[in-house]
Parts: sequence; structure tokens; C-alpha cells
Amino acid sequence: MVEIREKYNQKLVVADQAVKVIKSGDSIHYGIFCGVVQKLDEALAKRAKELEGVKVYLTFWPYKDIPEIIKADPSGDHFDYMTFHMSGVERRMNEKKLCYHVPMQYREIPKVYTECIGNIDVAMLQVSPMDRFGNFNIGPQVAESWGILKSAKKIIVEVNPNQPVVAGIRNTIHIDDVDFVVEGDANPLPTISLKEASKEEKEIASQVIKHIENGSTLQLGIGSLPNYIGTLISESEIDDLSIHSEMFVDAFYRLYQAGKITGNKNLDKGKMVYSFAFGFQELYEFLDNNPLAYAAPIDYVNSITNIAKIDKMVSINSFLQVDLFGQINSESVGVKHISGTGGQLDFVLGSFLSKGGKSFLCSPSTRLTKDGERQSTILPVHKQGSIVTVPRSAVHYIATEYGIVNLKGKSIKERARLLISIAHPDFREELEKEALKMKLI
Repeated sequence: MVEIREKYNQKLVVADQAVKVIKSGDSIHYGIFCGVVQKLDEALAKRAKELEGVKVYLTFWPYKDIPEIIKADPSGDHFDYMTFHMSGVERRMNEKKLCYHVPMQYREIPKVYTECIGNIDVAMLQVSPMDRFGNFNIGPQVAESWGILKSAKKIIVEVNPNQPVVAGIRNTIHIDDVDFVVEGDANPLPTISLKEASKEEKEIASQVIKHIENGSTLQLGIGSLPNYIGTLISESEIDDLSIHSEMFVDAFYRLYQAGKITGNKNLDKGKMVYSFAFGFQELYEFLDNNPLAYAAPIDYVNSITNIAKIDKMVSINSFLQVDLFGQINSESVGVKHISGTGGQLDFVLGSFLSKGGKSFLCSPSTRLTKDGERQSTILPVHKQGSIVTVPRSAVHYIATEYGIVNLKGKSIKERARLLISIAHPDFREELEKEALKMKLI
């Protein structure tokens, strides 16, 4: 093991030295979720004015403040910043033309890195301290990491002792495959501060859990509504549950604490399978060295084929708007970008193919604009520039506080009437008039 430590010491450098390997025109990766680098970001920011045309990729900026490279390059002349999802910080950056989204089905990202984007010149990621065998654990964000690392010409790891050591597959990188090691500042991992579920979201949750049976396997999306659904399940009589989810959310931790998780599913039996985790600090502590929580690559977790293999697969996600054709928009308000596709479509498709499977797309029937105007989330047609995340042919159940409708097997006429029935009463007459104009009913 002395040889392993010698290799570590030979590759150990300060952050300022590590980022010298980055040249103008390079493409670099900043890491995934809780694995996004901080010290290396600060070091690269110091070099902003001497670099040109550097492409910066990452999945999601998890911190509350903007990247240091953006502070150092407020005009976007030196760094071209691209994200595969979209955090609140990145939305603000996008409005200033400092951040652009890369549309993607999340399960495809590893292949996209290796076959479409081409080589990543420098991959940087935050990892746990090296073990005695020379392995760094990637932490609770295995996701697309193998695609990034496979395509990278050089790899720099930023060591953070607060990074959990997670069980799973393709969840480590060996010292032999690392070019530089930088020891970070032991920063705490970023956490999510979820809003309390609204009255409408609580009503939706109370309706959705009536459709969840004992023995189901759950996928929950991000946000206050899916998390509240998990909370209700933990307080219900629903039992014998399993987890197969793109994201490991706080609700899964509560379900486990409530004794609801048995892992008695027919794929990866006994394992709570996920691809990345993002939540509160107790969640990371729960995942640390927990053999029951199993992190796997996104092209495995989000594989439609794998999802379909799991009996009673239940997928629950939020959306922004739906039109009377049943087309789901979860990514934008008109041309204003809000989020990425993520794995929503993957789980909608896979869950329906599952024996006894169901997918629920949920939203309050109205939303308030910044100006205080109440707008329906059920529209006659989507606004110009809106993104269709889930096509009408794939949608299964739609839920608002006024009910749940099943669109599978329904005609255009039936769909329109069903969706109007769960719209807010104040908008139903208008929606019906528009449906008549469009000859939907």
C-alpha cells in the first residue's frame, strides 16, 4: 500500500497548478450535483482573462452563489457555460446569456459524451478521500460519470472528506486513472431547501396515494409535491415498497425510517437503486457506507427496458403545463427556460410497460405569475416556444387538485373533456370554448 500512497503524493498539487493544464479552446467538465468542484472553480477563475473559447459542461449547478468563473467573466467572453439541466442560479445566468441548456434524454448522456460531444479535454470532479486500495469514491452522483471519465483526456479530482462513500457500480475512480489530485477545503455538500407543499399540492398527494398499492416500486421527482407524496405514504398503510429512481430524494429516507422499504422487487432485489442524490444533510449521512442504497449509472437506472422489468413501477413527477391534446411541458414557460427533460419521459414510458405500472404527472390547476395574475396550467394549446417534455402518446395519468384522469387509450375528444374536468372551475368554460373552436369536442 506504500506504492499507492506514493502515487497519490506524486499527483498531489495545489488547485492553481492543476488548472494550468487547461488551454484555450478546451472543453472541460465541472462535475455532477454534489460532485461539482469548488476549489478548482476558484483557481480557474483566476485564469479567466488569459483563456478563450473554453467550453464548460456540467449537469446542474448545486450551489447558491454563481460560479467563480462567471464572476470573473461577466460578459461571457472567455467561457461558454453549458448545462444539461437547469438550477435556479443557472436560470438567472441564462437570462443574462451566460448559460445555455443542452437538451437531452438523461439516459443518453454517457453515450452523448463518448460519441457526440467528443473528447472532454479535462474532467474535474469532487470525490471522497482515497481508500487503501487507491480508489476514490465518486459519491452519490454516479449518474453519467462513466461517460465523462471515459471521454476525458485528463482527469483532476478534488478531494472532499465530506463526500459520502456510496455503494454501487462504476462508483469509483482509481489513482492510476487520475492525472492530478487537489485536496479541497472540506466544504459541506450543497443541500436543497424545499418549500412546504401548498394546499393544492397536498390535495393532489392525497389523491395520488390512493392509486399506490402494497409492493410498488417508487420513482419520485424533484420538488415539494413528490416529496410530500412520499411523506403521506410514510404515514399511510401502504407497505412493502421498493425504490428504483433517478434521484434519491429526502422522502425515500423518511419512508425507510418509517419501515416502508423492503426492497422486495423483482430487479435488484433488496437494493434502493438510484443514480444521484440531492437533499438535506441527513440524507447524505444515510447514504454514506450504506450497502442497501445502490448508486448506478444513469443509462442503467433510466433504461426504459430496466424500468419495465419492475412490477408495479410507480413514477410520480411534476409538470408546468399541459394542453388539451395531453402534451406535457415540464421545461419552460413560453421561451423562458425553467428546467431540463431529466428522466421524466424515461419513467413515463418505462412505468407504463411495467406489469401493474403507472406514471403520474402532477400539477396544481393554476399558478400565480409575478404580477399576481392567476393562470391555468391546463391550456388549449401551448404558448409559442413551450417545450414538449412528454408527448401526448406517452402520457398515462394526469393529476391536479380537482382529480386524476387516465389519458391512455382516449381519443382527442375524450382527452379534452377529461382535462377540462380537472382544470380550475374558473377556467373550465373558457377551455371548453377553445376546445370547440379547435374542433376537439
